[in-house]
Amino acid sequence: MSDVFTLRGPVKKDRPAPTQRSVEKKSLDGAVLGTVALEPTIFGIEPNMAVMHQVVKAQLAAKRAGTQSTKTRKEVSGGGKKPFNQKGTGGARQGTIRAPHYPGGGIALGPKPRKYDQKTPKKMIRLALHSALSDRAALDRVALVESYEAWPLPKTKDALNTLKALGLDGKILVVLSRDDAVAFHSFRNLENVKTIDAGEINAYDVLDADWVLFTESTLPVAKETN
Repeated sequence: MSDVFTLRGPVKKDRPAPTQRSVEKKSLDGAVLGTVALEPTIFGIEPNMAVMHQVVKAQLAAKRAGTQSTKTRKEVSGGGKKPFNQKGTGGARQGTIRAPHYPGGGIALGPKPRKYDQKTPKKMIRLALHSALSDRAALDRVALVESYEAWPLPKTKDALNTLKALGLDGKILVVLSRDDAVAFHSFRNLENVKTIDAGEINAYDVLDADWVLFTESTLPVAKETN
């Protein structure tokens, strides 16, 4: 009787179902106005550490200017004349004083301008963001206020008092909409507070913050699919 061997491909890890989490909605003075259920597919999934690492690494790489540049021996000016005769000096023959081993000469194998961008699929970027938000939600580090309409004029003092009333400390990421101009000017001068447009929120900024502060209009929800 011959043994039968079955070849199997890589086994896909079964991830648990999304967890339903909620957050208290508060006013700017810290009063609890109710409880809001967070979208499970955004705030309740198991964080994918590998994807978050790859996306954050690509995002940081894209910030690199890549403008470093050195001149090769053909780009250095001067050195058109042979330094000395080919023979009779007792030394090694030389063709130009702009060779790499001469002071002021060209650089051998030096850096040249380049791009550090890494191609990252949109699905991977979205999964990394959802993983980061789920991580903060699991740690109860997601805060929610109703709106900033109660602020008639930009005042840093108002923003500081609101963060204190909400009990937020450390590095705070404030997610704003395009209509929150007053809130933007109120928060921007506070140390350890970063403001970001709701359409530009990303995994790196979420992971870099201790708290993520949303409003009802900027809180991510699942998109409808046909």
